[in-house]
Amino acid sequence: MRRYLIAGNWKMNTNLASATALAKGVAAAAPKKLAKVDVMVAPPAPYLLAVRDVVKGTGVDLGGQNASEQAPGAFTGEVALDMLLDTGCSSVILGHSERRTLYGETDAIVNKKVHAALAKGLQVVLCVGELLEERKAEKTNQVLDTQMSGSLAGVTSEQLAHVVVAYEPVWAIGTGLTASPEQAQAAHAHLRNWLTARYNASSAAATRILYGGSVKPDNARELLSQPDVDGALVGGAALKPELFVPIIEAAVAVAG
Repeated sequence: MRRYLIAGNWKMNTNLASATALAKGVAAAAPKKLAKVDVMVAPPAPYLLAVRDVVKGTGVDLGGQNASEQAPGAFTGEVALDMLLDTGCSSVILGHSERRTLYGETDAIVNKKVHAALAKGLQVVLCVGELLEERKAEKTNQVLDTQMSGSLAGVTSEQLAHVVVAYEPVWAIGTGLTASPEQAQAAHAHLRNWLTARYNASSAAATRILYGGSVKPDNARELLSQPDVDGALVGGAALKPELFVPIIEAAVAVAG
């Protein structure tokens, strides 16, 4: 049985005071490890230490929003994987559509980061997803196959155990549009079939596939009830405990 993962990606939001308050609100909903649901928050890098101090000893894990594949050195403005580990992170989000579309990260770059993160023992949350024009052209599966093949090139089935896939249709991120439960399930089932073909049935069955794209309290339960949806990577709704906590509660209810 795959454990649900509800992850909050705070993106370039919050300040020190609001990040701390937000972390307290999330930690109050998961004061200890939940039976069947994992919770993770990914604050901006400057606030990792402050958030770590709030969630330490609770059921909330800490993640980074991105990292360099390079070892510490002369890379101005970058964040090293060692730095994420040093601040208490257990996960890192890689290949987010905003990194791909706004900052030119290719599958090859994402792949280097995936290998570097796995080598450091971090869980990778690998984001994949299609643009609106690609969905309209019925190229969703083709896009997903290309991103998965490129981003996971050289990753073994043993390493895959430390990878979470996040399906985020780019057209549904921050737009208020949400893939229907049927659309989400179809994409997730395709991804699991890809994992079965590329790796094996047991690895595919064990891999968690999250949905991300305007997840809210009012649609979380229906999305999470789909057989191949194993959690959510939440953006906007992760910035308010009164929105994020009900999504966690929806996962707990569906998990039973």
